[in-house]
Amino acid sequence: MRIARFSIDGNVAFGAVEGDKPDELVLDIIKGIPFADFELSGTKVPLSKVRLLPPVLPNKVVAYGRNYADHAKELGNEVPDVPFAFFKPSTSVIGPGDDIQYPAFSADVHHEAELAVVIGRMCREVPRERVKDVIFGYTCANDITARDVQKREKQWARAKGFDTSCPLGPWVETGLDLETAADLTIQLTVNGEQRQLGRTSEMIHSIEDLIVNISEAMTLLPGDVILTGTPAGVGPLTVGDEVAVTIEGIGTLTNKVVKRG
Repeated sequence: MRIARFSIDGNVAFGAVEGDKPDELVLDIIKGIPFADFELSGTKVPLSKVRLLPPVLPNKVVAYGRNYADHAKELGNEVPDVPFAFFKPSTSVIGPGDDIQYPAFSADVHHEAELAVVIGRMCREVPRERVKDVIFGYTCANDITARDVQKREKQWARAKGFDTSCPLGPWVETGLDLETAADLTIQLTVNGEQRQLGRTSEMIHSIEDLIVNISEAMTLLPGDVILTGTPAGVGPLTVGDEVAVTIEGIGTLTNKVVKRG
């Protein structure tokens, strides 16, 4: 099931996305929230009539760096022996169609297409065999990075955490199992030109590895997001660019880059 979060007539709701053709998609509004038992209301609205929002509002976004060997190599970094985590604040999250605002303190902003894992229940110290039980679903992410600031500052808080630096969407796909999610095509285009192309099977540390790693240290909450790293091909964005992340079996997340006002 594809679960979207949307606004219509000033109201915010979750809905199940139905249909196959992009111009015929509809939303069946969910009664309640999708992280608990819920029912479909049977009230349906065309997707074209709503504004899609970030599919979740995470308490925290835990991101993992250098989790694809070719990406680490292209930036001249060594592959870490253990998962390498950092955070993006909730204020960095935007949804499909929202603008990525180019920060005034950077002159070298890059795209990074990533598979995002959405947590479905409160959990801590998750054993490997239970990882599948705490996953709500998967969505597309773009780990927008101020590369010059990342190189200049030892901490990545500003380089990775500025406002609008974490596009998520277009919805959460709940129908993928771990085995399927571990081998999906992930690609990114800028203005229709392909920049990144890889498979999630190229990850150094698996989805299970990452969730075991972070849940050893902290409690994960429903709606929290884990970013799993980016394949090779990262590169610069400029004002006016349209950047799109497409992940097999999930969908496409599209955003435009604008000058920060």
